[in-house]
Amino acid sequence: MSNKDLQKDAMRVLKETSRTFYIPITFLQKELKMAVSTAYLAMRAIDEIEDHDTLSNDVKFDILTEVSNLLKASSFDENEYLKILEPIKDILPEVTLRLGDWIRLIPDGAEKIVTNATSEMAFGMAKWAKANWQVHTREDLDEYTYYVAGLVGVMLSNLWEWNTGMKTNRDLAIGYGRGLQAVNILRNQKEDLAERGVSFVPDGWTREDLFAYAEENLDKADRYMKDINKKTILLFCRLPLALAHKTLNALKDGKEKMTRDEVEETVKEIQVD
Repeated sequence: MSNKDLQKDAMRVLKETSRTFYIPITFLQKELKMAVSTAYLAMRAIDEIEDHDTLSNDVKFDILTEVSNLLKASSFDENEYLKILEPIKDILPEVTLRLGDWIRLIPDGAEKIVTNATSEMAFGMAKWAKANWQVHTREDLDEYTYYVAGLVGVMLSNLWEWNTGMKTNRDLAIGYGRGLQAVNILRNQKEDLAERGVSFVPDGWTREDLFAYAEENLDKADRYMKDINKKTILLFCRLPLALAHKTLNALKDGKEKMTRDEVEETVKEIQVD
C-alpha cells in the first residue's frame, strides 16, 4: 500500500473508531492533521487492550507493559509487537493490530512526541489494570486521569509547538484532558460499577464532588484556550471542550447524555466565528 493510500485508510479507521474526534481532526492542516490522527490511532490501539472485556487484568498488565517498553526504542519493531499480540490477536480490533501502520505515518519530527506519549499511556494503563482501576484518593484520581487523558493534552501541546512554534501551558493542557475524562467518568459511573465493578470515585466523595472536580479541570481547559492563536488548532480544541461542557450540564439536569441533534448543533456552533 502506498503512503497516500495508507493515509486514506488511516482516516477510514479513525472515522470508524471515533466520530467525536474525527470531526475536529479534519479542521487541522495537512501535516498536523496526520500527526494528530496517527497519535489518536496509536492511543486507541492500546486503549482497546486496556478496555477489552475478556482479557484478564494480569494479561493486560503484561501486554501493555511490553508494548510500553517497545515504544521507547529508537525505532518501532513491528515484528516484535505482533509477537507480543500473537496469543490474543484473534480478539483484537484492526486499530490495535495495525499499530505499526499508524507509527509509519507519523510525520518526520513528530515520531518521538507520539511514541513517547503512547508509551507513557501504556505504562499507566498497565499500572491501573493491575490495580483493577480502584481509585481511593484524590491523588489516585489525578494520576489515573493524567495517564488516560492529561498526557494527551501535553502531547498535543508538544505537537502544536513542533508544527507552528506556538507554546501553551502544560498544567492547563493536563487540566483540559482531565476535564474531558472526568465528564466521561460521570457519564459512565453507574455502568462502570455495575458491569465492571470499577469505581473512579475517591472514597468519601459524592457525585457532587466529582462534578466539582470536572468543573475545576474544565476551567483550566477554558484558560488553556486563551494561549491558542492559530484558528485551525482553536477549532480543533473548541469542539471536544464544548461537548464536555454541554454533557456536564445535561448530566446535572438528570439526562444520560446529549442528544445527537445537540451534538450536531454544537459542531455547527463552534465553526461560526
